[in-house]
Amino acid sequence: MPLTVGVPRETVPGERRVAIVPEVAKRLASMDMEVRVEKGAGALAYYFDEAYEEAGARVVSGEEAWHSQVVLKVQAPQKEELDRLQEGSALIGFLRPFDAIDTVAELAKRKITALAMELVPRITRAQPMDALSAMSTVAGYKAALLAADRLPRFFPLLTTAAGTIRPARVFVIGAGVAGLQAIATARRLGAVVSAYDVRPAAKEQVLSVGAKFVELGLEREELEEKTGYARALTEEEQQKQRELLLPHIAGADVVITTALIAGRQAPLLILEEAVKQMRPGSVIVDLAAPNGGNCALTVPGETVERYHVTIMGPLNLPAELPVDASQMYARTLLATLQNLVKEGELKIDFDDEIFRSMCVTYNGEVVNERIRQMLASTDR
Repeated sequence: MPLTVGVPRETVPGERRVAIVPEVAKRLASMDMEVRVEKGAGALAYYFDEAYEEAGARVVSGEEAWHSQVVLKVQAPQKEELDRLQEGSALIGFLRPFDAIDTVAELAKRKITALAMELVPRITRAQPMDALSAMSTVAGYKAALLAADRLPRFFPLLTTAAGTIRPARVFVIGAGVAGLQAIATARRLGAVVSAYDVRPAAKEQVLSVGAKFVELGLEREELEEKTGYARALTEEEQQKQRELLLPHIAGADVVITTALIAGRQAPLLILEEAVKQMRPGSVIVDLAAPNGGNCALTVPGETVERYHVTIMGPLNLPAELPVDASQMYARTLLATLQNLVKEGELKIDFDDEIFRSMCVTYNGEVVNERIRQMLASTDR
């Protein structure tokens, strides 16, 4: 019998993405999988039931989609959705394992094989599965557009009959995937862009997309972890960093911050004093808002104005571009299943670094060491 793959409709408010698009459903069907898509699951992303049926998928009830051997999701399941998972099935998606400890414990209790897409390691072999980078690309692009829309002046240099308008100055803090995409988009819009990252290796990447790299003298090779992320700075290092960043923040019309690591509080990079020194009408887009924010005045999920500066704290920018975001995410899931499914069965190989890193629960146990320690500390 073919492996059954279920795609339920996302229920988190504001989530418009769908885990699998028709193009990928067709690929999975060709791999001898039965793809079950809940009726209307792709509608908010403009992927309609008819397209899935033409691709060889079955459009089914929510119950049937959840009662599949493998369930593919964008967001972690809500509390009421956990009851719909079949014992012994597999769940793959952005599971927020470090933020949703109760959910992890319940998944283990139900003997669910849970694979978190945000835990895909940043190694060459895993690049086609790197959903976090794919969604960061979307978020960085959208962040620059939001800033341009909100800023009460032009981004590009304009020479007009009424005189010359100087270009906006954009400062991007954090030159990971989201930061680099924000830089590239702001540059395409005509802004003068500079960027900072504590990792020295980021300098070449920043220069390659046409921005100026700001050096504070704090950059060191050892500040980059094996994962490719920057390690957390000491409190003393953070204080020095904030002081050195202040003039660059004050001189910018737009600041886009992207310093965020899953499961950790976002580092505080912009203090209230820095916001006070920005020009009236300036804009901050804080992509670290889901983890508290890089700016002291960020209100997660809201846009506020403080000291005549607009501070935006979006929580889910990829959902605002659901067509392409869904397509990109679906392709990372396809790559994941292509590596996981052998001879029509889902097989977890703990000798494989990729799946050892991704796996959160297996056979009734929490297998991620960091999450196990978190559970132990809460006496569960």
